[in-house]
Amino acid sequence: MPTGAGKSLTFMIPARMMQGTVLVLSPLISLMKDQIDTLASLGFHATAINSQLAFEERRARLAKLRNGEYELVYLAPEALEGRLRDFIQNCPLSLLVVDEAHCISQWGHDFRPSYRRLEGLKAELGGIPVLALTATATRQVARDIIRQLGMVKPAGYKGSFFRPNLRIIARKKGEGDTRREIMALVRSHEGESGIIYCMSRKAVEQTTAFLQSKGVRARAYHAGLPDQERADAQNAFARDDADVIVATIAFGMGIDKSNVRFVIHRDMPRDIESWYQEIGRAGRDGLPSDCFVFYSWADVKLHERFLDVIDDLGMRRFRRQAIVRLFDLLERRTCRHQAILRYFDEEIAPCGSSCDVCSGVTASGLVALAPQPMHSRVRVSARAPEPVSQDPVLFGRLKTLRKRLADRDGVPAYIVFNDRTLAELAARKPASPDEMLEVSGVGVAKLARYGADFLAEIAQAGSSNR
Repeated sequence: MPTGAGKSLTFMIPARMMQGTVLVLSPLISLMKDQIDTLASLGFHATAINSQLAFEERRARLAKLRNGEYELVYLAPEALEGRLRDFIQNCPLSLLVVDEAHCISQWGHDFRPSYRRLEGLKAELGGIPVLALTATATRQVARDIIRQLGMVKPAGYKGSFFRPNLRIIARKKGEGDTRREIMALVRSHEGESGIIYCMSRKAVEQTTAFLQSKGVRARAYHAGLPDQERADAQNAFARDDADVIVATIAFGMGIDKSNVRFVIHRDMPRDIESWYQEIGRAGRDGLPSDCFVFYSWADVKLHERFLDVIDDLGMRRFRRQAIVRLFDLLERRTCRHQAILRYFDEEIAPCGSSCDVCSGVTASGLVALAPQPMHSRVRVSARAPEPVSQDPVLFGRLKTLRKRLADRDGVPAYIVFNDRTLAELAARKPASPDEMLEVSGVGVAKLARYGADFLAEIAQAGSSNR
């Protein structure tokens, strides 16, 4: 299923219904934390067991796992390369979940050797069901996943990869001032969350410094920064203390923030899968979001330089073809969504309004409209879901309240409610718990935790307007 489509539901519901613990293998500690925060807000008993735990805490969590006290437990694949692999064989597990399963395939865009060593785990765990999830698997990668995980004639499910709420716009470098255009695009989303991807650490630092000099609340993120600095940047972004994160692909799968309104690629990504994965960070709440990519043949040549470390000539050739394939896709004047989906073996009609080719909206045209906030303009996107008609003043008050409650609980703001839910609350103005439960995104657990605060804020706003 596509990014942000709710794949996690396919193991959250079994975790609530089945006896035993659902074991989820996930590639990044930061991603685990995001998902566990979400699960906790929904009333699940979930945890992660990773290298950051103190010895006593790790031992306590392992004891609870053996006793079946957790509904879900997250592990990194690397954790199963030691004694823990033997330990879990004596734990009451109901389901093994391999998240970001494309990492298991050397033909995937984010291959990780630790995933490769999961072979045989299904048999070791007594043949329990295995669920593999990914948003970016070609047929070749899917076949590799099945083989590596020891699946025998598994049921396969594939949702449409079409994300109509993402407006894709490509811009060839050299046709304008890239840095000035990026600044204008950021300005057009003032006060909203966005990600800017750069190819190199140097470009990340230069772009961050430039944005900060213009008053943008931007933070840098790349693998060369100290661990604590990276963690601080990610937490600031997740909690809306920073509007823009400027990053290399090291930021990759480590974020699940639902209200990212724009993704800008300062440089061309390395392949179609990476591009799709990275723009998929935007608009996870279903609201309209913008995805800009700046590209050039020079970017292709820079990516090729990184291929020299690959010893296998066949794999090196495969990776180079993937780079050129994306450049060719961006050069063609055909529907962007249609071209991406065709790569994943899905055929759709031209999107009509969700890309620059179909809509006629260009990066330079949007720059001309800046600094008018993008969300205040009439969108061209007929198929993209629009925010419901809302009270903008109340929406701002609810957003401030959300931030205060999130800081109190030590979680990202979107864990409380996403933007779509806030917009619906601001439009419907519920006056009772029952009315609030009718709002999409409000469940029993969140009503119990946050309902009184939001109902009071809505009532207070209503009385002050009289």
